Amino acid sequence: MNLSTAVVLGPQRREPLLREAIDDLVSSSGGGVALITAGWEEREQEDEELRQHVGRPVQNLELWTRVERVFDEDAELLKAVRGRYATLRRVQELYRLRLEGLMRPITELLARAGEDPWVDAEEQDAWELVRGLDRQHVARVTEIHAEFEERVQLTERAAVQAARREIEQQLNDACCLLVAGGHVGILLQRLRLFDIAGLWGDQPVIAWSAGAMALSERVVLFHDSPPQGSSYAEVMDAGLGLLPGFVAFPHARFRLRTNDSVRVQLLSRRFSPATCALLDYGARFDWRDGEWHGHTDSRRLCLSGELQEVTP
Repeated sequence: MNLSTAVVLGPQRREPLLREAIDDLVSSSGGGVALITAGWEEREQEDEELRQHVGRPVQNLELWTRVERVFDEDAELLKAVRGRYATLRRVQELYRLRLEGLMRPITELLARAGEDPWVDAEEQDAWELVRGLDRQHVARVTEIHAEFEERVQLTERAAVQAARREIEQQLNDACCLLVAGGHVGILLQRLRLFDIAGLWGDQPVIAWSAGAMALSERVVLFHDSPPQGSSYAEVMDAGLGLLPGFVAFPHARFRLRTNDSVRVQLLSRRFSPATCALLDYGARFDWRDGEWHGHTDSRRLCLSGELQEVTP
């Protein structure tokens, strides 16, 4: 399911745009909002600053806390969740091994672009291999999630369903759903466990940072200069698929070498034709009428290796 209307923002702590975005999506005079801060983990209730900024009733769904309670009541489910995590970690390790072997030659080919037609032809073929691997990995991860849900039968687990009914009642009173950032893996797990997308349906959503990553079609981890490990971006998981054709890069100014055209192309060409959005402070992207529209200070990565302002 894709959303009809959504807003994606950069980090909100320094330059909050949340109140303006809410007022643009829903009437400024009515209705409270539902908030998901599960990615903040044990800090999920530290939302006072956000409440003051929003200036309207905020119902924190407390998904992180709810899941911890469910695990306390259902040890079998906790064991199954840990087993799925171990499987996903192993699959990610093997995917990363294959990815390294494909990305190194592409980096070299991009550096040689324009030398002759043979280089360009090899580059296109190399990209097909990488995109094929990414698609295969997303499909494999999706299968793991589907097998898990079929095996544990979430709809038949009393603790899960009791929490889900409470969440549904809270959502019924909200005119907009806010999804904050934090730990994207934890956030995704909580969203999936309670099927928040199914409960909320096609209604207005505002997400930022890791929240935007979780709602996209695929979660991409990235860092051009990591303290350890590979600098090649990797697809970590299948997202919820609510934000079509969108790849989120939160805190891009700190994690991407955007003045390096080769590094920019490694992302833009790999995930084309999706909008590769830089979610820095002040960024805002609106999904409406089947297209992504930007605001001031909203930029995307281009196939040319440059950055482009996204027009309203």
